[in-house]
Amino acid sequence: MEPADKFAASLSLLAPHADGGLDGGDDNSDEVWIDVIQKMDGIYADLLTSQVQLEDKNEELEEAHQFIDSILSSMTDVLVVCDLDCNIKQVNAALVSLTGRDKDDLLKRQFGDLVHESDVAGYHRFCDSILDHRELADFELSLTDANARAVPLSFNCSWMRDRRNRVVGLVIIGRSVGELKAAYSKLDKAHQSLRETQQQLIFTEKMAALGRLVAGVAHELNNPISFISGNAYVLKRYGQVLTQYIDALESRADLSDLQDTRERLKVDKVLHDLGSLIEGTVEGVERVSDIVHDLKRFSSKQSEPKSEFDLVPVVNTASNWVIRSAKVKPKLFHNVEGPVLAIALKGYVHQIVVNLIQNSVDILDTVEDGEIHIGYRRENGFICVEVRDNGPGIDEDILPHIFEPFFTTKPIGKGTGLGLSVSFNMAEELGGKLLCANRAERGALFTLMIPMKEEG
Repeated sequence: MEPADKFAASLSLLAPHADGGLDGGDDNSDEVWIDVIQKMDGIYADLLTSQVQLEDKNEELEEAHQFIDSILSSMTDVLVVCDLDCNIKQVNAALVSLTGRDKDDLLKRQFGDLVHESDVAGYHRFCDSILDHRELADFELSLTDANARAVPLSFNCSWMRDRRNRVVGLVIIGRSVGELKAAYSKLDKAHQSLRETQQQLIFTEKMAALGRLVAGVAHELNNPISFISGNAYVLKRYGQVLTQYIDALESRADLSDLQDTRERLKVDKVLHDLGSLIEGTVEGVERVSDIVHDLKRFSSKQSEPKSEFDLVPVVNTASNWVIRSAKVKPKLFHNVEGPVLAIALKGYVHQIVVNLIQNSVDILDTVEDGEIHIGYRRENGFICVEVRDNGPGIDEDILPHIFEPFFTTKPIGKGTGLGLSVSFNMAEELGGKLLCANRAERGALFTLMIPMKEEG
């Protein structure tokens, strides 16, 4: 029984009867009064408790209302709450400020009354979407501001549900399209700046790697240049021989004298060697040209288009450069048979391999009988270039951080911490991956995965 009902029942005991006494008779009147008073005390206590609880609930409700009002007031986005007939049930200060109407006036209107006359077609599309029970995202619609001008907003709408999970209305949130465009513009500029910084890091790492490779590149250039120089010296001497023989021909000497001159000058040998000398010289020039082209590609900031090419010579050149420039030269093994075709950027592949081989060389600096093995395999549409060494491997605690920018275990001045990070990003730009793991037997294994040429 509720406290109020108990109170009413107790009062009925005090009502006078026809005989002028109280209920229960005169003999029991004292006991009745005591019982009534006790019940009254209990009811009064219940009433006090209920009053306190009611006041607490009212205070909590008031705090909740204030909290919600403060949130609505602080929102810069427009908020409109409507029922299913688009009658406005709640708005926030941002909408009041935008429309120039007070809150009471807005609560008497429909959402369509706020739409600018120039965007009636947009409002019809909005209504059609609501009728189809579709929630809207980034829906542009123009509202009328205080000066009767159209203000384009980007709206997001979601359903409002009651405690039984029935749809009872709409919650509509709008943001100025101008603000969104400004935010997108800032985001685009930030992204562009990040890409430029990334490209600068790549170029910086290229220059650092190129500095380390100068000795190896010089050795690579020295071989064909020495070959060209030797051939040029021989060709010069052969030119002198041919000049003497031609002078003898022009002097119209006897045939016997010409034959003696021909044999003395060894003209037949000169003519026999001439073709191979010229061919060898051209081959040496082409080799020098290829090395210079590799250097330009490696050091250039400009990116080349992706193309199909054989990975083997690119990997060989990159790895040989590093080994020849190393103070302590580990043994290098190329495990490959025939060409390995892939779709990629030669410059990127070249730099990645340089960084991987350089990393292995640094690890093997204090290892006796250091070895680096380069192998190839195919896996799920990728060409996998594997670089394995017999070093101490990578600490398991370090392994998850190996591709993070500026992370390095080398002493200060020995490494930038960018090589593997730049290589990782380059591999992703190629549409591939760069993986790292420890070998079961010993050492580290880096795997560069590059999209392979599709067959057929």
